Amino acid sequence: MYAPPSEEEMTFAIRRYALSCGLLLIPASVWNIALTGYLPPPFAPAEFWRDIPMPLALAENSLRLTVFVLPFLMPLDLAAPGRIRTLLVFVVGTLLYFASWLALILFPTSEWSSTALGFAAPAYTPSLWLLGIALFGRQLFWGKFYRWWMYAALATAFLAAHISHTALVFARTH
Repeated sequence: MYAPPSEEEMTFAIRRYALSCGLLLIPASVWNIALTGYLPPPFAPAEFWRDIPMPLALAENSLRLTVFVLPFLMPLDLAAPGRIRTLLVFVVGTLLYFASWLALILFPTSEWSSTALGFAAPAYTPSLWLLGIALFGRQLFWGKFYRWWMYAALATAFLAAHISHTALVFARTH
């Protein structure tokens, strides 16, 4: 006979799934939403997506979706061994990502922001915080087939598409 789960079992289940690696996406997502409008004109959505080849746009967006959904299927275990180093990689990566945006927002005509390396910094600096998510996300909530490097490979493919996209925009606007 079926018995509904107890309140304690429900609380445990909710807490288990709420404490996912998806929480690690919150800082960058909030940053993007809050500050995208302050980036230089080439980063405005209409300009940024103008004349991007359809295969690249499809690859970038499908990989982005995968890279941003998969962490919600990974438990976030901060107490496991080696997590201090992983947290350091994630925090340093996030801070570098934020700094790359600030350089473009505060100094859009600087020598740094006018170079391909400076212009594309918001496209390649996520590599560190995405690596942090990969290292935190050593398993999925179910199944034994998953390995951390699978997420890292998907994130690398996304970054390749995103950096290529940004390079096309740089070439078109500079």
